[in-house]
Amino acid sequence: MSAAQILAQFEKLPVEEQRKVFVHIRDKFDDDPAPEQLAEFERRGEELARHPQTGIPWEQVRTELKDRIKGRTCPAK
Repeated sequence: MSAAQILAQFEKLPVEEQRKVFVHIRDKFDDDPAPEQLAEFERRGEELARHPQTGIPWEQVRTELKDRIKGRTCPAK
């Protein structure tokens, strides 16, 4: 079966089934973070543990992200 045929069949699936396929493929190809990324995650986590007041509440982050996404426009081609 070709990639085009697979994609055509994928499009016919209910959204929840598409999501399951997506997660399976993403997990299959999702590489572990590079060592430098892990080091940066660790550094940021330690910094936040030392200074928790510097963190931003999730509710604020979510609201700001939603606002940023709403304001986006498609770039001109």
